[in-house]
Amino acid sequence: MTLDHSVVAPEAVGVDPHRLDVLLRRIRLEVEHGPLPSAQVAVARGGKLVAFETWGDAEPSTRYVLQSVGRSIVAGAVWKLLGQGLLDPAEQVAAIIPEFAPNGKETVTVEQVLTHTAGFPFAPLGYPKMLDREQRLAAFGRWRLDYPPGSRFQFHLTSAAWLIAEIVERRTGLAFPDYLRERIAVPLGLSSLELGVPVDRQPGTVAPMTATDRTSDAQEPDPWGPWYLSDPRVLEAGEPSHALVATAADVALYFQALEHSGLWKPEAVAEGTRIRLTDHPHGEQIYGGGSNRRTSMGLFVTVAGPDAGSNLPSTGSPALFGSAGAAYQLGFMDPQTGLSFACLSNGYPLAGYDHSRRGTALLTNIANLAADLTD
Repeated sequence: MTLDHSVVAPEAVGVDPHRLDVLLRRIRLEVEHGPLPSAQVAVARGGKLVAFETWGDAEPSTRYVLQSVGRSIVAGAVWKLLGQGLLDPAEQVAAIIPEFAPNGKETVTVEQVLTHTAGFPFAPLGYPKMLDREQRLAAFGRWRLDYPPGSRFQFHLTSAAWLIAEIVERRTGLAFPDYLRERIAVPLGLSSLELGVPVDRQPGTVAPMTATDRTSDAQEPDPWGPWYLSDPRVLEAGEPSHALVATAADVALYFQALEHSGLWKPEAVAEGTRIRLTDHPHGEQIYGGGSNRRTSMGLFVTVAGPDAGSNLPSTGSPALFGSAGAAYQLGFMDPQTGLSFACLSNGYPLAGYDHSRRGTALLTNIANLAADLTD
């Protein structure tokens, strides 16, 4: 099924046009009078786009580095395997990737990797080693546990997605970028979605990361966190859960495809979005600072649950799932209302994350306005 990218009237699919106008004006103001160099937003329901807007130094065809918003797409690849009987979350990772087993990691399960409880959140795999599969496998073997698997929740920013990519390749025979393209992007007509964009195709097609708080040329961004991907070579290397690029329209329609395309079995999506754990992280547990709200995890997606943690909207249903991305990005789907939303930007503080009162309020306000578009 190829998704229709035409925009329909919001009333046609039960979206309140007045609330939608308030949402769009709120985001536009952050570009025209706020810190964002550009922003792109899309809203969809019933398999249809009801809004797709771009403001600032960008075009509708401009693609954005998704950062953590891309995790929901990585999760969808896993859910497809679950639905096809090619993967069981209870499996041990080492049974699929024997090279991973050394240093006491043989008991780590696929579910622990997908829920960020595997015990090696910042296991190193940097550029250029990430380019070579053999070097990646060797790195898996060297990784050591920081704490017993399953005993603690901490986002595995540098490690989990590489294991997921290798698991997908072992079970399908396709390298992860090829799997995303051939089994998800092409069948759905999501032409902007890509992992591992070659350096020579990035200028003019991918929005460059831009500092929102630079006051002099002498100021340098934090080389870690989101700014890691400002290097075109690293973006080309394709770290799976942060280096995906796409338009907001394709992100919003991807969420719709989970329900309307037939590519996913409903029971697999339900299993992927079922809350597996709820934890209250401290500040040091998440790079860039923690949350004062509880975080509920499905299989590689954050689920709102009763407390709407990790910058997910509090005005949606407890079943709402997705992910916020540093610094001003968000993508989610609310299965109870059928509404999906994507807001993307290329603006980032020099620190990479914006935990100021204004920055937190910006994303929270946008998230809640978006989740409240239906009656």
